[in-house]
Amino acid sequence: MIFWQLFYTFAFIGSLAFGGGYVMIPLIDSQVVEKLHWLTSTEFADIVAIAEMTPGPIAINTATFVGFKMAGPLGSVIATIGVVVPSFIIVMILAKLVTRFSESPYLQAALGGIRPVVVGLIASAAWSFGAKTLVDLKSWILAGVMLLALVKTKISPILLIVASFVIGILFF
Repeated sequence: MIFWQLFYTFAFIGSLAFGGGYVMIPLIDSQVVEKLHWLTSTEFADIVAIAEMTPGPIAINTATFVGFKMAGPLGSVIATIGVVVPSFIIVMILAKLVTRFSESPYLQAALGGIRPVVVGLIASAAWSFGAKTLVDLKSWILAGVMLLALVKTKISPILLIVASFVIGILFF
């Protein structure tokens, strides 16, 4: 039963999350924390942090970690397949359509309308995740310093993640 729930839950999320992996985070949160109670908010925040640090798309990594937490290695595989299959199907269909109608002014106008929505969806994901993880002054300061470093310098985000990992061990 848990395997079907994992597949269905992540296929549902994968079919609704337009705009990329960060857009999926609030959807995953609403399903696995709020609706199904598979994880606590703290566990979910930890999984997202680990998923961000590991190679690969954050939504797929998050699904893999949630699947593992719920049902071991097979749960990981099933949750990952669930989140990937809808995107794969949708991308195949869209690739065919975009290739065929790439010069269409209607398609160009539609894409122009979609881009700002994607920015809004990503901002919503940041807001939702931030509300659950920025819980004290130290976390706000660390987030602010890392954001400033990311925006004002050319430091690799990977180095900032590693630095935050070390700072977390030392000061949190």
